Amino acid sequence: MATELQTRPKPAPPSQGPGGLSLSGVSHAYSDGRRAVLPVLREISLHARRDRVLGIVGPSGCGKTTLLELICALQRPDQGVIRCPPAALMPQNDLLLPWFSALDNAALALRFAGAPRAEARRRAADTFAQLGLGGFEDARPYELSGGMRQRVAFLRTLLSGKPVLCLDEPFGALDAISRADMQAWLAEALAREPRTVLLVTHDVEEAIILADRVAVLSPRPGRVVAELEIPMPRPRAATDPEVVALRARALEALRS
Repeated sequence: MATELQTRPKPAPPSQGPGGLSLSGVSHAYSDGRRAVLPVLREISLHARRDRVLGIVGPSGCGKTTLLELICALQRPDQGVIRCPPAALMPQNDLLLPWFSALDNAALALRFAGAPRAEARRRAADTFAQLGLGGFEDARPYELSGGMRQRVAFLRTLLSGKPVLCLDEPFGALDAISRADMQAWLAEALAREPRTVLLVTHDVEEAIILADRVAVLSPRPGRVVAELEIPMPRPRAATDPEVVALRARALEALRS
C-alpha cells in the first residue's frame, strides 16, 4: 500500500502509477521541540515515474538527505503530500556489520523481513555473481574495497524488495576511477533490476550520466529551481556533448 503523509489539505498530485512517487508542496523544518528553528525544505513538488531514475543535486545542507528520509517515512513533513510505495534507503555510509560476512550483510534485509537465515543467504547468493561479488561471499567488510562494500550495501537495499530505492551519495567516498566504474555498474544493475530510484549526489555530472531527469535544489531551505530531462540513451560518457551541455545548464541553475 502506498504511504501518504499529509498535514493540511492540498490538491492530490497526479498519479504516477504503481511504483512511481509524487511529492506536492512538501516543506520541513527542524525544531527545538516547540517551534521551527531551521527551515530545511520549502514547497518541494517532484514526480518520478515507475522504474525511472530521478537525480537530485544541490549545495551542501540544502536538505537532500532530509528529502530522502521523508520519502522513506523516517521523518514526517511539516506540510505537503507524499505519495510513495514502500521505499528503501541506502545511506551515505554503507553501515556494513563488521562481524558479518559480505553475504550475511547483503541478506540482512531479507532477515528483517522474516526470512530464515538459510533462505536469506541463498537468495542473496543468487545475485552475488551478477553484481560482481562472486567469490567474496565469506569476506568480512574490512577485506573489501570501497566499491565492493558499496555493491554489498546496494544489494542489501535491492533485496528489501521495495519498489522505490533512495540512494544517498552512494559513491561519495570513492576515488574518481572507482566512482566512474561504479556509475557504469549501477546503470547495468538497474537495467537488470528496474526500480524507481531517487539518486542524491553532489556530482552534477554523475546525476546526468545515471538519471532520466535531474532536479536542482537551491541552498537551504531547499526548493526546486530547475528540472532537466535527460533524453540520451545509456550508456553515457562524461565527454558526450549532450552531457557537457546539460552539466553546464545544471551548474548555471545551481549558481543562480
